[in-house]
Order: sequence, then structure tokens, then C-alpha cells
Amino acid sequence: MLDSSLVQSTLTEALRTGGDFAEVFVEDRGSLGARLDDGRVEELTTSRDRGAGIRVIVGDSTGFAHTSDLTESGLHRAAATAAAMATAGKPGAVGSLGNPVGRSGPDVEILPEGIDKATKVELLRRADETARGIGDAITQVTARYSEGRRRILVANSEGDHATDDQVRTLFSVSTVATGDSGRQTGRETVGHTVGYELFDRFSVDEIAEKAARQALTKLEARPAPSGELPVVIARGSGGVLFHEACGHGLEADLVAKGASVFAGRIGERVAAPGVTLVDDGTMVGEWGRIAIDDEGRPAGRHVLIEDGVLTDYMWDHLRARAEGHRRTGNGRRQTYRHLPMVRMTNTFVENGAEDPQAIIAGTPRGVYVAKLGGGQVNTATGDFVFGMVEAYLIEDGRLTEPLRDANLIGNGPQVLLDIDALGNDFAMGPPGTCGKDGQGVPVGDGQPTLRVRRLTIGGTAA
Repeated sequence: MLDSSLVQSTLTEALRTGGDFAEVFVEDRGSLGARLDDGRVEELTTSRDRGAGIRVIVGDSTGFAHTSDLTESGLHRAAATAAAMATAGKPGAVGSLGNPVGRSGPDVEILPEGIDKATKVELLRRADETARGIGDAITQVTARYSEGRRRILVANSEGDHATDDQVRTLFSVSTVATGDSGRQTGRETVGHTVGYELFDRFSVDEIAEKAARQALTKLEARPAPSGELPVVIARGSGGVLFHEACGHGLEADLVAKGASVFAGRIGERVAAPGVTLVDDGTMVGEWGRIAIDDEGRPAGRHVLIEDGVLTDYMWDHLRARAEGHRRTGNGRRQTYRHLPMVRMTNTFVENGAEDPQAIIAGTPRGVYVAKLGGGQVNTATGDFVFGMVEAYLIEDGRLTEPLRDANLIGNGPQVLLDIDALGNDFAMGPPGTCGKDGQGVPVGDGQPTLRVRRLTIGGTAA
């Protein structure tokens, strides 16, 4: 993306007036998005963005500047600006850069950019037709297609020099069903770090059918109960709960700020025996898959909680440097215009040993959550509220009536301790975008079917 000699000279310029560390992050990003709403193409957009962010660290001070001018003069001006924001002093040393390591091309079969737009729009039309064909009560269908390619180069004054080439493809269908009980919604999304071969692996018709049937089923739903009940969470559908209610509290920057309930608890039991929580950026095909993080560190599998015991946090360069800890490949940023911070990649609860059907059969009365929606969490306390967008009543160990949308209310650390059954059917959930301090990055999450012995259901049934 940039000649090594230009990268080297930019790092030298960044440390010319003093500094402990300098970094160049170069990004070339392109995307295409299409949306069909009620049979009409309402959106078809393409974008391209290219630039560099330069960071200089002196002690506890950080200077940062970004530029879309990737010429020598443009990069050197940005480097000088970043240096000026940090404390001046004796010129810093820059290690020699070798050839960049990492992916020089995407690990995909069919680059989406090589498929014409008309073919992609036809996928949207097919999804619309399929969803409406499931039932006359389907009154609204929205289908979305998106693709993105992100090429990055990271180099720093310690001699690290790495590249990555990331391709992501996504397809989503949202539906509205109208009946005597009002309007109900359904949604199904599939997204992976793959190319256009996504549609060889997943059927557009099946995606649309699932979204339509979800909305239709909810037309017959009864009000959700209220109060504390056992909750069984379907495989892959509840990973977002652990991402939000537990994962953020295990990010080293929030721990350092005292904004995490897990601060100072390494080596303590924080979850039920058998519960292992992992963050893994190497999961091929998953939405949070990366070869390197946005600081040039190779992605890896990182165990956070093992058999119920807290073993480590997630670390970026800044926090690891401050506390003498190894980096874990969790330094991520939204674009070259942003500073990196500690972020998750693919975060999940590992498999257990129990039969998922036996978990349901062993629950006399409770709620089965087939799909969780968005929510809110306080990382300092772990308290959360999540929406249940598809759920069913469990009666006498059987799934019975569907339930209307309601809230799931609890505390993340307490949920970890209250898991009393863990299935053997692990799956990752749908793709996600994690927001933190105004930045969004792609992430994945997942878990096997599991049961929490008690959670508060914010339903409306008497």
C-alpha cells in the first residue's frame, strides 16, 4: 500500500523532535450497499476512503494526526503534527522495517467487487418475493445487501510491519406482519468475512422465509410473563448478552479506569464451573475475523474466563505498555481517522456437555429465548437490559406459546454465576457492530444452548 522506505521516513519524522513510540496506520476501504424496501430499490451506494493515521507516544502523552494525502509531504506533515501534540525532546529511535507480514490478499473465493450490481439487486428482489409468499399477513419487506473490503498496513518504530486484507459480505431481511394483534416484526441476517460465495453457502430464500415466519409467529404471541424465571437461551442467539454485559468489562482500558466490575479479580471465580469465555480473532469466516489488529499485532485466541475463573483481560498497545503486559491483538479502530482502543473480536462461551433438548425438558417453567435484540449495559456494575425479539414459554419441559417482545433484565457477572446448564451445540450468532466511545467495529459472538437459573422478565402478563 505504501513503499517501505516512505513508511520508514515517516516514522523517523514522527520521532524527530522526541518520542518513545511512533506508529503509521494506512487504510484503503471500499464498500457497496443496496436496500430494497417494499419492492423498490431505495438505496444503491458505493464509497471509497483512503488515508493514514499517525500516532506518537511520549510517556503518558499521545499525539495523533490523520491525512488523506499519502504523498511523502502529506505523510510527513501529519507526522510532524502528531509529534507536536506530544512532548518534545531528544529524537527517538526507529527500528528497521522488514517486509510486511500478514495477509497480502483476502482469503475469499469470489471477490464481491467482481459481481455486477444488477445481480446483487436481483437477490434483494428474490428475498422480497419469497418473504411475501410465506403469508398474506406479511405487509412490509426490507432487504439489504452490503459488501466491504478493507486493506490496512501498520508499521511502528519498534520494527513491526504488517498488512491485512479484509472482505465482508452481508445479507439481511426484515419483515412486518399485520394482524388482529397489531404489527409484529421479524429479521434474519447472515454475514461473514467471505466474498460472494456467501450465497453458495446460504440461501436467500431461506433467509427471507425465516424472517417472515418469525413475524407471522409473533402475531399469535401472548404477553410475556413478568418476574424472575429460569431462562434458556438458544445457541448462537445470546452471545450478544455476554459481549455487552461481560466482554466490555474485560477490556483493559475500562479496567484501568475503574469502570469494570471485574477490576482486580484475576484468579477469582467469576462464573459457574464449566463456563469458559474466549475472544478469538482467528475464527475463519466469522464477522470479527482479523489477521492482525489495527496496531499490527497478530490475532489470536485469548481465554478470558476458564472453567469459571477469571484468567486475563484484553489488551491493546497502550494499556499493555503501561502495565508491562503482553498485547493480545485487541487494539482496534473504526478508520484511519481514529485512535485504536481495546476492543473485542469474536467473543463466545465455549461448548458444554449437555443435550440441548434435555436442558429444555429439565425446565418445568421458564422462558426460551430464540433471539435477543439490542440492549444497554453499565460496565461498572454489569447491570443490563436486553430485548427479547423471539421467545417462547416453557411449560412442563416443553416449548408452548410464542411470547410478545419483552425485556430481559439482569446483571452480567451474576448471569455468569447462575448458568446451571451448558449445551453441546455451540454456534456463532449473527454479525454485529460494537460501539464504544463513538467508534464501531465488526464483531462476532456466540454460545451453546444454556440455562440461567433466574433472570427478570419485563413482560406485561399479570
